[in-house]
Amino acid sequence: MSEYIVLSEGLGKKEKYESLIPQIIALVEGEKDLIANTANILAALKEAFAFFWIGIYFVKNENNKEELVLGPFQGPPACVRIAKGKGVCGTSWLTKAAIIVSDVNLFPGHIACSPLSKSEIVIPVIKNNVVFAVIDIDSSEIAGFDSIDEIYLTKLAELISMMV
Repeated sequence: MSEYIVLSEGLGKKEKYESLIPQIIALVEGEKDLIANTANILAALKEAFAFFWIGIYFVKNENNKEELVLGPFQGPPACVRIAKGKGVCGTSWLTKAAIIVSDVNLFPGHIACSPLSKSEIVIPVIKNNVVFAVIDIDSSEIAGFDSIDEIYLTKLAELISMMV
């Protein structure tokens, strides 16, 4: 297991993901704890891309009520619980689909944890056709995410799904 990430200067976004993902795999190799692994994956992504906020929400069933509950994250304090179908995270959970929001102010029902968040991407983590978590990333820039982010973050979601 390696505890550090090395990225060359001047890489484009695609090349940065392609360099980062094998390092993330090495970072979590041999560790079985899901919380420790997701914390390190998110920290590596935050370091590599300087996202405004990055975290993971896990689907929890408490008192016969399913909600997304905040897990490891990097950035300012965040919303702790999100209902299915609410906001970008809850919508991604409901639809089992990645969502890219170029301007969060234009997303109906957006949950504003911080006024500094301008755009967002949410990737569901799916195992056996069931969403058990969502990766949530916010940018302080409008249109901070694109299909390149979706492709590579989906690969990391698949990696996380294999840890369960």
